[in-house]
Amino acid sequence: MPIINIQMLEGRTPQQKEMLIKEVTEAVVRTTGAKKEAVSIVISDMKKENYGHAGEVKK
Repeated sequence: MPIINIQMLEGRTPQQKEMLIKEVTEAVVRTTGAKKEAVSIVISDMKKENYGHAGEVKK
């Protein structure tokens, strides 16, 4: 039972998240042989002020 966690900065639309879930699910099924019904996707939106890169807070 694959469980996929995706962390990204907030700002994507519900439609973009829906497409992401669909595409990632299809990739997992194709590459691992798991059944579609067994794949779970969790998307965690982060506020930009909670993310830093190269020593800088994302703004």
